[in-house]
Amino acid sequence: MENMQKIGILMGGFSSEREVSLKSGFAVEKALSSLGYQVSIIDFNNVPELYRKLRSIKADCIFNALHGRFGEDGGVQEILDEFKIPYTGSGVRASVLAMDKIASRKIFAANQIPVPEYQVFDKKTLKSHGLNLEFPVVVKPVKEGSSIGLSIAEDPAALFIALKNAFAFDNEIVVEKYINGREITVGILEDNPLPVIEIVPKNKFYDFQAKYTPGMCDYIVPADLPLDTACFAQATALKAHKLLGCRCFSRVDIILDSGGCPVVLEVNTIPGFTATSLLPKAAAACGIDFPRLCRMMIVSALKLKFKEFAS
Repeated sequence: MENMQKIGILMGGFSSEREVSLKSGFAVEKALSSLGYQVSIIDFNNVPELYRKLRSIKADCIFNALHGRFGEDGGVQEILDEFKIPYTGSGVRASVLAMDKIASRKIFAANQIPVPEYQVFDKKTLKSHGLNLEFPVVVKPVKEGSSIGLSIAEDPAALFIALKNAFAFDNEIVVEKYINGREITVGILEDNPLPVIEIVPKNKFYDFQAKYTPGMCDYIVPADLPLDTACFAQATALKAHKLLGCRCFSRVDIILDSGGCPVVLEVNTIPGFTATSLLPKAAAACGIDFPRLCRMMIVSALKLKFKEFAS
């Protein structure tokens, strides 16, 4: 496995998170190149172009740094399985489930993992069903990441604007009860939880601007939590990761309610991959620098493929 040195980095793509993906991809390219890997960038604007580049590059392994639709929802994973190329991150089924906030929450709730109280709307039910939740509420597209299309609505007028914004990105919308609590995230690496990170946004909530604008958030690593609370959050995150069938790594976003109970918001199968992203921050707290983290992900992908060949 160590002789497999040709790595293709999937980045960019055509989702609403293209620019974020490019940042991740170039950071990974720099990290893997520093370790001596032969690296090829695979940016593309459509599926036929992706097929052509995969055939041309013939990589030994793919590092998937695509964010958003197609990159995280099982689309590109299905193509990579078709090519029989090892790739980092979760497979098709786990990617589909994690990207779908409705499907994943049903699984969590059925397995005693707390999720926010929520309602689902599409454009038809919006006209025939009212909101059964008290304000404020959080409005988000069912299948987007990076807080794309996310808003907090304090009243019916704000809700109308928030829904209009969210419907620009998806045909189904989750409206959930706003939980006024501490926002944390737990990275999973090699199917083990990393130290808890607390996110302290300078905006009212952890939106796209807060995530990607320097100085708009403070991050406390490890989070200043009682040991039992931190351990419970890590255990909950790992359970959520495993329930969806995620492999090797993910990042689980959580709100701690007033009683310190972790409420799972979502599981990210392709978290940010820059040196200052949250999963790398948590790994760094364990002494794992960014190049080593990227290498660990490549090695895990190759091990999974090796097991498939051996079975």
